[in-house]
Amino acid sequence: MLTRASVALRACSAARGARALAAAAAASPPPPLSPGTAGGEQPPSGAPASAAASPTAADDRMDFPGGSVPFSRSPAWVGGAFSPRAPLPCYRTLDASGREVPGAAVPHPLSREVAVKMYETMVRLQTADTIFYEAQRQGRFSFYMTSSGEEATAIGSAAALSPDDVVFSQYREQGVIMYRGFTLLDMANQCFGNMHEQGRGRQMPIHYGSRALNFHTISSTLTTQLPHAVGAAYALKLDKRDAVAVAYFGDGAASEGDFHAALNFAATLGAPVIFVCRNNGWAISTPATDQYRGDGIAGRGPGYGVATLRVDGGDAIAVYNATAEARRVALEQQAPVLLEAMSYRSGHHSTSDDSSRYRAAEEMRQWRARDPVARFQRWLVDQGWWDDAADAAARQAARREVIQALEAAQKAPKPPLSSMFEDVYAEMPWHLEAQQRQVMAHVAAHPDACPADIPVK
Repeated sequence: MLTRASVALRACSAARGARALAAAAAASPPPPLSPGTAGGEQPPSGAPASAAASPTAADDRMDFPGGSVPFSRSPAWVGGAFSPRAPLPCYRTLDASGREVPGAAVPHPLSREVAVKMYETMVRLQTADTIFYEAQRQGRFSFYMTSSGEEATAIGSAAALSPDDVVFSQYREQGVIMYRGFTLLDMANQCFGNMHEQGRGRQMPIHYGSRALNFHTISSTLTTQLPHAVGAAYALKLDKRDAVAVAYFGDGAASEGDFHAALNFAATLGAPVIFVCRNNGWAISTPATDQYRGDGIAGRGPGYGVATLRVDGGDAIAVYNATAEARRVALEQQAPVLLEAMSYRSGHHSTSDDSSRYRAAEEMRQWRARDPVARFQRWLVDQGWWDDAADAAARQAARREVIQALEAAQKAPKPPLSSMFEDVYAEMPWHLEAQQRQVMAHVAAHPDACPADIPVK
């Protein structure tokens, strides 16, 4: 039986079809009647046969339901070996040594206050990455991932955002949440999974999140954050909020289906979301040459109708300006923007990885010489905003703070075993109660099954 909604939909579809036919008829008058038909005229004697079939201007294109397209009189191949194109250019403002590129456009100049905060956050991030990595190697917690080589991408973009913007991160953007106010103690609490951590020990280390800082908790599942960010951006649009959603991901994540679904949804919904891809050329041990044949990740944006920009991910000033412009475009046009930050992962993928097994030592050495933090420091010194004494003091202070944070977090008590069943339902359902009884009975019978520092209650 047809519902009222289905009848209305069919009526709307028929009306649209009628309007399209009427518009086509108005734009393209009917051709002359063919010879031999009523009212038709024979072509002049000796006239070429093509005279009666000469195309009109209206025949040069057609408004198909799938799009308005021009016609071609020969196969028009695009892409691949048929029409190789030059790669999209990469925007930068600093050269490899940190000197300003002459003539580079800087629509959003950095103030001294913002620039110094960016660099101090980089120093704290570098220090935390080094010591947290060592702490994991000592067995103090189970897992860690550094941001080595990609600090400018995270912190340069974070500085250009509003605190009201909603962030959906992957797992190498701790610089973003640090810039927003997440402390080193917050990071340490999360890695140790103690009672002060908002996840109460139920997440892997480095899966940070903060409701107060508009930073959604990181998920281990690759690329799921992209469709979530589109949904959040659409909600911001419906609420008429002066804010955008920001989704961070790597080049490997762009091989997942969620990447394509997210870009298409964002474009069709007109969602104010900024997609920030860290293209460091390696999806763990898989090189970019085994991931795609097109022009990186930026080359995909125009195909989805998404405004796209490629930027030097090691240039903090370029990343800041690219993100500020992307935010402006997303809000003014109520549309998505794709940024591809070309970068390099200087460290291992994680503490579970040994990148020397698949990357040449000379390659890593050359890229480490282009350290983005050193580039930005050189620029700050050239501005007269930083010096060696300030740098030494900042690094000493960061080291003390990191060590104190690790010591405090390690001493903090762990949540009780029973907490693993909480925070899902307002009232625990019967099947979780049964599982909880089974767990407690098992631990009572096998005390070694539960770590000694987790209270059994």
